[in-house]
Amino acid sequence: MAEQDVPTLTDSDVAGLVVGVLGGTGDQGRGLARRLAAAGNPVIIGSRSAQRAVAAAAGLGGEPGIRGMANADAARAADVVIVAVPWEGHRELLAALAGPLAGKVVIDCVNPLGFDQRGAYPLPVPEGSAAEQAAAVLPDSVVVGAFHHVSAVLLLDPEVAAIDLDVVVLGDDRQATDLVQALAARIPGMRGVYAGRLRNCRQVEALTANLVSINRRYKAHAGLRITDI
Repeated sequence: MAEQDVPTLTDSDVAGLVVGVLGGTGDQGRGLARRLAAAGNPVIIGSRSAQRAVAAAAGLGGEPGIRGMANADAARAADVVIVAVPWEGHRELLAALAGPLAGKVVIDCVNPLGFDQRGAYPLPVPEGSAAEQAAAVLPDSVVVGAFHHVSAVLLLDPEVAAIDLDVVVLGDDRQATDLVQALAARIPGMRGVYAGRLRNCRQVEALTANLVSINRRYKAHAGLRITDI
């Protein structure tokens, strides 16, 4: 199908998708789980420990439709999966889940960063980026890069009704990037913006180091807005 012939997905197309969040016991994972559940999507928090996943889901008990499972079970049960694991275990975990993730859209939001006395800095990745590494170890999945610059603090804050930012979405499959854009737009205040092929994810992940510096200097939770679109 030619790219111009692919129909644009609407909110109703993604409203019923079951979203799995691998690494969902961390702040970023729990925050995305909370917001997507609040938008009406069934959400499964995944963890290496099913017990921790169940506890994390219970901790978000103010939102219905959130369950906890071991990562492999979450990967099998979900329609679309968000990867929010620590960079150090990224390759190992995804390689182990290649079977359960086959045929699914996998959204990678991992930022390979290091920290020293001078602040945050991007780490080199042999494949180019975390998203490209995911694509390399998940040949039967469709990998999309997104949600890299969303503040976990804002996601988890019940006083914040809307998250005022654009989510840059990168990938090589038009239907998959449209799906992720539509999913991001279900969170009040967010907009999904297509930003290129997966090979361009390197600079998007690295930009997170700049946002960390901005947030530290200005004591903020900065995001991005793309103008003129």
